[in-house]
Amino acid sequence: MMAGGFAPVALEHPRSLPQHQSCSPSHNPIMTCVLSNKLKTRWLVSVFVFIVALCVNVYGQEPVPSPSPSPSPSPSPEGRPLYGVQGVLIETLDGKVVSSQAENESFNPASTLKLATALVALRTLGPQHRFATGVWADGQLDKTTGVLTGNLYISGRDPSFHYEHGILLARELNKLGIKQVTGDLIVAPGFTMNFSGSAQRSGERLYDTLDTTLRTQQAMQAWNYERTLLNDKASLETVPSVAVMGEVYVAAVAPSAKLLLTQRSSQLVDILKVLLCYSNNFMAERIGEALGGPESVRQQLNTQLGFGPEELKFASLSGLGVNRISPRAMMKIYRALLAELEKHGLSPTAIMPVAGVDPGTLEDRFNSLAWRGSVIAKTGTLLRTDGGASSLVGQMKTANGEILLFVIMNQRGSVWRFRENQDYLVMLVQNTRGGPKAFEYKPLMLTMQLSHTESTVAGGDEYEPPLKSDNDK
Repeated sequence: MMAGGFAPVALEHPRSLPQHQSCSPSHNPIMTCVLSNKLKTRWLVSVFVFIVALCVNVYGQEPVPSPSPSPSPSPSPEGRPLYGVQGVLIETLDGKVVSSQAENESFNPASTLKLATALVALRTLGPQHRFATGVWADGQLDKTTGVLTGNLYISGRDPSFHYEHGILLARELNKLGIKQVTGDLIVAPGFTMNFSGSAQRSGERLYDTLDTTLRTQQAMQAWNYERTLLNDKASLETVPSVAVMGEVYVAAVAPSAKLLLTQRSSQLVDILKVLLCYSNNFMAERIGEALGGPESVRQQLNTQLGFGPEELKFASLSGLGVNRISPRAMMKIYRALLAELEKHGLSPTAIMPVAGVDPGTLEDRFNSLAWRGSVIAKTGTLLRTDGGASSLVGQMKTANGEILLFVIMNQRGSVWRFRENQDYLVMLVQNTRGGPKAFEYKPLMLTMQLSHTESTVAGGDEYEPPLKSDNDK
């Protein structure tokens, strides 16, 4: 164990320990167990060594008092010892180990695996990548009536396509003179809307969203809210609408159809921000599909970061299911992610949640006045898989401006208790360095992150070609 290493039982308060229980003789050495009276002395020594090791680490710093006010976190409430297995790795930016525990053992990373998906997505697609949604049509358009006699086709695999984007399509079609479609709405097999994995259901939802007489109140609220934030008064003064008179089908775009317009999503970096803040499994899986799936991502990481063939095991790219990775391997992935962001002039806050500031999974953690904004991290939670798994991966900032990277993985126990424990460990390390300090960060409403779409009318294949001039006749 490295200097400052976590003793397996160094998280319990003495008063919380039962008086007459002991561990099974066959317990795993990294299991956190209930101690008997005979082991209390050893436990107290472990607590002392743990605290001292954190305070007099490689920098030789002396203990400092906690800043005021202090949240006094308690990872082990009265009479409730922390059961489970734990892996920890905390390092300085230059790679010096501050503390470690079972850092080479494999754990279920849960949704922190999305960091690996984000890394490969940024390297493969680039932070400015936009997902395209194409709108096609066959038949004839009568601009005097706004009626398109034919079918409307939708293609694309934008993982962020939502109500607002559907109404935006209606607005752009209105600009082309289309108000009604006599035929069917046909969506490509990969089309999705509102995070639905069903192309049929997504098509039906788009069908309703395009038509103001069928549009739900929720869709209108989303549109009005976004347009208000964008100060788009012109769009609020009109009600975009395209009524499709036929049915909804899932099929490929017909060869005879012509491209009307293309709507491009917000940039990948903005989509990743929303994805990681809310830990959206659907978006992660759809982006993962664009990367070739779990096995492709695993092989890319093996090649690019030098992992062994069995070091990573991915069942999904969202973190669902049984995945395996060690704290040390996750630290390597996180460092590579930071390097990739830096290469593009981006900070970790561009895609990751800031605790106590951004909405989502970290909104209510590290949210007291002293700690707010001092932790940037990705959470991971699985209530039942592997007996309950919880992880926290990211970075913390201390009062002296130092940034420390951390990976904390727990499983086979209460995820609620694991979260308390993770927060306690991070805050304890910060306190040994004078307390927390907020990262520089100006938050942006996440609704805005997905509103930076671009729509372009098809180039030489526009549906209604311009009239010839007199000279061309």
